[in-house]
Amino acid sequence: MNLGRWQVKIKILKQLSLILHNIRSAYNVGAIFRTADAAGVKKIYLCGYTPTPANPKVAKTSLGAEKSVVWKKCFSTGRLIEELKSKGVKIVALEQTPASLDYRRFKPVFPLAVIVGNEVKGLSVTIIKRADSVCHIPMRGKKESLNAAVAAGVFIYKILE
Repeated sequence: MNLGRWQVKIKILKQLSLILHNIRSAYNVGAIFRTADAAGVKKIYLCGYTPTPANPKVAKTSLGAEKSVVWKKCFSTGRLIEELKSKGVKIVALEQTPASLDYRRFKPVFPLAVIVGNEVKGLSVTIIKRADSVCHIPMRGKKESLNAAVAAGVFIYKILE
């Protein structure tokens, strides 16, 4: 059977997951749920102190997307990464480091999980070392980073290309 281009993309995207590590803002989590639903993300892992959809602010911002995107609460991001890697999932950290790759040059390999970190502290060196790849979104202005939900959206949709 000949699948159309869009059907093939949907099949690939079902292999894309997100790992939200210590996201402080329930509003960011809700916005990421909405983007994940729109993009066809398979699953969201809510790690550390990242709020879950039980938080009314997450539910308010996600506008019901928390009901259509599978999610799981995980307290240890490190253990989750090792578990996913043992199942053949490639891990990419979205973080600015001296050695990180411009996100426009990243070649995704599926199944893939994208780690998005804390709005202020980002991802720890320990978590970054466990990733298969580390990518950043170049900043052209005076600010050093994007909002976590915006960065996740930019990166997810780049993977859609």
